[in-house]
Amino acid sequence: MKNGKRIGCVVVAAGRGARAGFEYNKLFHKMNGKSVLTHTLNALTSSGVIDEIALVLSESDLDAYEKIKRTDGVCPLVNAVALGGSTRQESVYSGLRALSKNTDIALIHDGARPFVTNEIIENVISDAMHFGSGVISTRVIDTIKRVDGEDFAVETPVRDTLRAVQTPQAFSYGEIMRAHEHALKNHYNATDDAALYEFLFGRVKLTEAESAMENKKLTLKSDFEDDMPKFLFRNGTGYDVHRLVEGRKLILCGEEIPYEKGLLGHSDADVALHALMDAMLGACAMGDIGKLFPDNDMSFKDISSMLLLKRANEKIIENGFTVTSCDITIVCQKPKLSPFIRRMSEKIASVLSLSVDRVSVKATTTEKLGFEGEGLGISAQAAATVIQKI
Repeated sequence: MKNGKRIGCVVVAAGRGARAGFEYNKLFHKMNGKSVLTHTLNALTSSGVIDEIALVLSESDLDAYEKIKRTDGVCPLVNAVALGGSTRQESVYSGLRALSKNTDIALIHDGARPFVTNEIIENVISDAMHFGSGVISTRVIDTIKRVDGEDFAVETPVRDTLRAVQTPQAFSYGEIMRAHEHALKNHYNATDDAALYEFLFGRVKLTEAESAMENKKLTLKSDFEDDMPKFLFRNGTGYDVHRLVEGRKLILCGEEIPYEKGLLGHSDADVALHALMDAMLGACAMGDIGKLFPDNDMSFKDISSMLLLKRANEKIIENGFTVTSCDITIVCQKPKLSPFIRRMSEKIASVLSLSVDRVSVKATTTEKLGFEGEGLGISAQAAATVIQKI
């Protein structure tokens, strides 16, 4: 679920492999030891926001799918297998009807797009929640010509108004069901579900992706010649402590917290961000913040730790790593931090280019035990996950 909404996903996998030169469904082709279909299902599952998947297959592929489950493992989210129709439109409708009736948002995705990212999935779902539709798209970089029947160019559309549309496409479940039923009644056929939605409801919200290649569709034989990209997941932890003193501002996760005391340190002494940076650097085996930002360097005197976080993240990216999520626990008896937690998460997410639901900030007390409980200082623990393409 996402924000209390049930998310169902239709994976269209009823095609063939003719253009790729295969005599079988291209989604059963092995890449890095597993089928393309398995990679796609794993990518959708890893987003953590999908509640169930309805997989659409041709009847002739049911036995092959059973074999894939035995060799690759079973995707726990696949709750139904629906039979495909003679057109993609019929196949999607079959998948939509196989989803649970209490589905709020329907995500429709081509099985031949195994590179879909968590960010893309989350963004189209968020747009569907706000606007009824969310369709991933990319800006058109080439000049487009409209031609006549003899291949003479007759019009050049304004490029800034053009988008190339892909899947996943997310919609209000009730509305996309109505759109399919309306199209069926009116004998309207379209190449994608966005067109069906547009036919009945008008405007479709397009969600922009950075690059068409990050969500590449496997179509031609050349698309299958390169192995799937491999990623190494690495985890790191961090811990930091600072003393509470009078005459200093209390800064935690970039937020100034109203309090009679602040933390003592060479920089702004943001203990939470210091623990987070150590976790990030530790996951990459790049040392700690003392190595990156030594406390005998006066250029870092009273510097904002948000700026240090930005620099640390840039250094991590330069070394081939990307932070994917983080979790921070701040330990103090006073002040009460719950009113500031959301804003703390938002600030960190902005610097690390993460969605806010991948940044966890928590606060706890020690029941007046230890230096935190006595109000002498504040400590913080953090964990971070990074990925490295290998």
